[in-house]
Amino acid sequence: MLEAAVGKLQPGFQGVVAAAGRTDAGVHAAAQVAHVDVTSPIPGHRWPKALNGCLPPDIRVLAARAVPGQWHACFSACWRRYRYVLHNNPVPNLFLRTTSWHRYKTSLDEQRMAAALQPLLGYHDLRAFQRTGSSRPHARTTIQAVDVQRWGDVVAVDVQCSGFLYGMMRLLVGQLVAVGEGRLPLTVFEQRWRLGKREEVQEAAPPQGLCFMGVGYEPAIFPNPVPWPWGQLGV
Repeated sequence: MLEAAVGKLQPGFQGVVAAAGRTDAGVHAAAQVAHVDVTSPIPGHRWPKALNGCLPPDIRVLAARAVPGQWHACFSACWRRYRYVLHNNPVPNLFLRTTSWHRYKTSLDEQRMAAALQPLLGYHDLRAFQRTGSSRPHARTTIQAVDVQRWGDVVAVDVQCSGFLYGMMRLLVGQLVAVGEGRLPLTVFEQRWRLGKREEVQEAAPPQGLCFMGVGYEPAIFPNPVPWPWGQLGV
């Protein structure tokens, strides 16, 4: 849709909009960054208003700026951050249905979930959390920051990483929920990822609870944080 909107502003446009991070069907993005090569005389700061006039109401461009020709939204990134939101209450919340995973049978222990995440900090082979079909030559990456917070019935899992593997966040959260519900011991969780036991990582969290929260560059391109309805943005 974004490419179609660019085409309306620049007739004959045949380029590709390159995004900073993956958002599968059903996954949301609060602070996606993308770049596109254009020859339009429209100055950079005017592109958001122009594009938003061509986009559906569930897609909005918040800011834009011109960057050097060699800059790339994906390959120039230093880190990416995802948040997974869980709604932990026996009663469904219709307003959270499309942006969270409803876990209602057991109260999640967010402290156990946070403890499970801590050993993941650093550079590791995380093949246990990589879906099949990835084109990456290896499954090593650096997890830079993690956090688990609860605000009432909402539990949010934040992970910041140098680069995410295909399906990594949803597989990871599926295991964390099992830990938080007491179905999976911390020792078994850690053994699975350290030994790369992908065959034991069966449950993936559904897509609607996952949100791409931000991406970092040096120097920063868009320094202002994105508003978020629960707690503070960041980890």
